Amino acid sequence: MKLIFEIEYRTRWGERLVLLLGKRKILLEYVDNGLWRGAFVHRGGADALEYRYAVECDGACIRREWGRHVLPLSARSRFPVLRIRDRWIDIPADAPFHSAAFTRGFFSRSGGAAAAKRTSTAGEAVLLRLVVPSLWSDEVLAIASDSLDAWQRILPLDDSRFPEWSLAVHLPRGSEYKFLIADRKTLEPILWEEGANRTWNRSAAVGEQFVEASLLPRFPERRWRGAGTAIPVFSLRSRESFGVGEFPDLKLLIDWAAATRQRVIQLLPVHDTTMSGTWEDSYPYNANSSFALHPQFLRLTAAGVPEDEEYCRLRDELNALAEVDYERVNRTKQRLLREAFARQGRRTASRSDYRAFVEANRSWLIPYAAYCTLRDEYGTAEFSQWGDYARYDEKRIAAYCLRNRREVAFHCYVQYHLHLQLSEVVRYAHARGVILKGDLPIGVSRTSADAWQSPRLFHLDAQAGAPPDAFSAAGQNWGFPTYDWERMARDGYAWWRSRLRKMSEYFDAYRIDHILGFFRIWEIPAESVHGLLGHFNPALPYSAEELRERGFDLSDGRHTTPPTEDWVLERLFGDRAGEVRSLCIRQGRLIPACATQRRVLQRFSGADESTTRLREGLLALLDDVLFVEDPRRKGFYHPRIDARTTCSYQLLAPWQREAFDRLHDDFFYRRHDRFWRESGLRKLPMLLTASDMLPCGEDLGMIPDCVPETMRMLQILSLEVQRMPKEPGETFADPARYPYLSVCTTSTHDMNPLRAWWEEDRALTARFYREVLHGEGNPPWFCEPWVCRRIVEMHLASPAMLAVLPLQDWLSMDGTLRLEKPDRERINIPAVPRHYWRYRMHLTLEELLAAEEFNTMLHDMIAMSRRR
Repeated sequence: MKLIFEIEYRTRWGERLVLLLGKRKILLEYVDNGLWRGAFVHRGGADALEYRYAVECDGACIRREWGRHVLPLSARSRFPVLRIRDRWIDIPADAPFHSAAFTRGFFSRSGGAAAAKRTSTAGEAVLLRLVVPSLWSDEVLAIASDSLDAWQRILPLDDSRFPEWSLAVHLPRGSEYKFLIADRKTLEPILWEEGANRTWNRSAAVGEQFVEASLLPRFPERRWRGAGTAIPVFSLRSRESFGVGEFPDLKLLIDWAAATRQRVIQLLPVHDTTMSGTWEDSYPYNANSSFALHPQFLRLTAAGVPEDEEYCRLRDELNALAEVDYERVNRTKQRLLREAFARQGRRTASRSDYRAFVEANRSWLIPYAAYCTLRDEYGTAEFSQWGDYARYDEKRIAAYCLRNRREVAFHCYVQYHLHLQLSEVVRYAHARGVILKGDLPIGVSRTSADAWQSPRLFHLDAQAGAPPDAFSAAGQNWGFPTYDWERMARDGYAWWRSRLRKMSEYFDAYRIDHILGFFRIWEIPAESVHGLLGHFNPALPYSAEELRERGFDLSDGRHTTPPTEDWVLERLFGDRAGEVRSLCIRQGRLIPACATQRRVLQRFSGADESTTRLREGLLALLDDVLFVEDPRRKGFYHPRIDARTTCSYQLLAPWQREAFDRLHDDFFYRRHDRFWRESGLRKLPMLLTASDMLPCGEDLGMIPDCVPETMRMLQILSLEVQRMPKEPGETFADPARYPYLSVCTTSTHDMNPLRAWWEEDRALTARFYREVLHGEGNPPWFCEPWVCRRIVEMHLASPAMLAVLPLQDWLSMDGTLRLEKPDRERINIPAVPRHYWRYRMHLTLEELLAAEEFNTMLHDMIAMSRRR
């Protein structure tokens, strides 16, 4: 079959269009009046072709389409020539509707093409093909014409490849026609496209089928809004779970969501975090692999573990605990899984679907399995201590896997069963009109399989974190290495694209954790502990000469090393200032053993009050500088963030303080805006085109103007939290003014849920009661159900596309279902680096499903807010 491609595109001088078909590139020829044409002979084999158009100049690609074209091919076609008229696909005005969240989830349909096929003629020489995603499942795209019974006959298009619509049709040349949205069952018109009638001028030559794919219906913007629940998998509780939430538990949560008119289940990361084998592995954002799923989420009985007396006893014991006992749960699960593997491993390995799973995931699965085996063999995830295996070498690891084939096979066995169970949950959710929203962590552990296998992709001598904010006055140090974005760009961000593609097997939407990190990350030197000593990367630091011209001479270490004046030491150490001077200071400088925060932690590691006081004082003293040197550009300096609170700042002359204020504010709020915008635009489009998931950015905190601008341009949903307003001068955000392309929520996993927040700061609560709820008199001492309901209703009524609330805040509206003690509902405390993530539902999902009165109230609230 000969395929002829035509597209209208206005190029500049020296530019030309090409067609990208897999690894094949077809040069198009300019015809006339903006029309380009190219052809090739299709030899068969594939039932559909995927392709993109791109613009080249001097052989280099300077622009390519946002989306891709998918052309179905029929081996039984009676036409030897197929002529396709396309249109260039830029990011559409309704980009979120093109995502899997809508096409596979909210608007998915089955069997909807039957009516369309009955009313069309498959052998027609003209085939209409359009991509229109923003139709509800009970609606159909249709066409009407003056040639179709004087506009009375309505032809529905076939949506068996939704969001693509097609119709083989014949209309006389010169006919007037229009597209419309009609009721799927009755074909009664719901909405006609705007503008004047179209004129039909499509035709095909003898022996040729003409595929018209350049049309775009002119419908007004349609705003779908939905609701959902956010909860970590580990927090779920059912009668069948084993002391921790498991993937099959999500089915019960999906049933509850469907019963209450919710459409989204939002989860925290579900990757394996097993490194130390202790409760410290509970942190879900510190994965040992960006691809592997966590074994703790496996339902043991579905993976070969018998439901015998021992299993039932252990299950009941662990399920009776109020919180997750991370160590005992995982230790027990590992033992039972190994026993199941000993019985069933060989039989599972012989299955064709198991072999297909291993082969499809080999690039990460085998290194991960080797990593787990080496971690257990050496008793540490610190791969620098693995002797000959400290550096990943593919041939050496292949030989190691051969020698340890049984242990490697065990980890593949576990991942295979995790994949089966989560995939089954995804199918279950889609069948009920519910989607799963995942979480893409910004960081990767420095002791992960990723860092071991591909160390060149990371700056392992640096730490990622966050500058000071409402969560932590000293900033946050997450400990993750930062990314070497320049090296990642050399292969087109292949690691990121693989990561997103794997994630899209299970999720239809995703939260981009700390989206600011794709513009710039807060990078902290490896020798530092506090986030205060960090700097932005990438950034435009000041040269020493530039700072000297502004009144800051750094040549003698002044302004870059901590001050040691007596009053400074007395402020930090009180009556122990003299002891600190004699013990830690020589010639006005801290001695080498106390010159970095890491060394201070090593030297003063005791837990007694005296040692703790010295340690914390020295850490604070090391924070007390005005400038931080760039680790990769010697002689260039970053102003220390929030330096106005330092003693170093107090030591400045008044004119120097004014100079530093100007320099500091310019650096953090103006100097980098365009620079960071370009940085984000180099990375985020890669993220968005790697999968068809709906992107939602976590854009809280110290956000430069370039971030919301870029998110709006790329149509990435923002995160809106009432307690973290984005408008200057506001104490509380107004949900009624949230943007449509956003996810609104009452709390996040890093905050206290509603009820505990209400008791956190009584003065703030009183302001909220008066200014937001317009209450009179004194506010209630506790966050009573009616208060919680008022707050939830505000969020449901907001314009935000998605209102996704923590389960704790949904339950807060019911006086009998909610947990008695609000302080036990919090999931994470960001200011505590080693927080134990162990919150678990206090009632079972079965009990939640049986709470008919509450569920009916919730269903009606969501329905009244016109969320579908």
